Amino acid sequence: MPTAAKLVAAFWFALLAWFAAELTKNYVPEGTQFGIMSLIAAGFGFLTGWVFLGRRAGDTMAAAYSYGFSSSVILTFWSVFYFAFETMIHRSIDRRYRGPTEAVLGVFDLMRDYFLYVFKPDVLFILIIGGFFGGWITEKAARKWS
Repeated sequence: MPTAAKLVAAFWFALLAWFAAELTKNYVPEGTQFGIMSLIAAGFGFLTGWVFLGRRAGDTMAAAYSYGFSSSVILTFWSVFYFAFETMIHRSIDRRYRGPTEAVLGVFDLMRDYFLYVFKPDVLFILIIGGFFGGWITEKAARKWS
């Protein structure tokens, strides 16, 4: 059931994820083809805001801040996992792994590498402050329109 809090959370975290993905592109090696990376990250942000944060709106303001921060962590994890999994699939098609076990372990190696791109001061700042703001604005929307 759509609520104002779910819509606000979904759109805010979609915007936050898109912006964080754009910032992350500055740290990826030159020549990397990004495709629709920012839009995919925005999709994960939308889902995180709708499913996780929007559902929990209507609690205390302290809880809203912690849910907002948790939403940033969740969207970062799922985005990094998706891009690592996608890279593993492409490498598997090119037969760069000897077997399925090596491919699955390759996902975790890729996730480690991709998290290093996210752990830059400006990207972390945007995700942390944006998460707190997202929790706050979602809670305000829940209080105003419920």
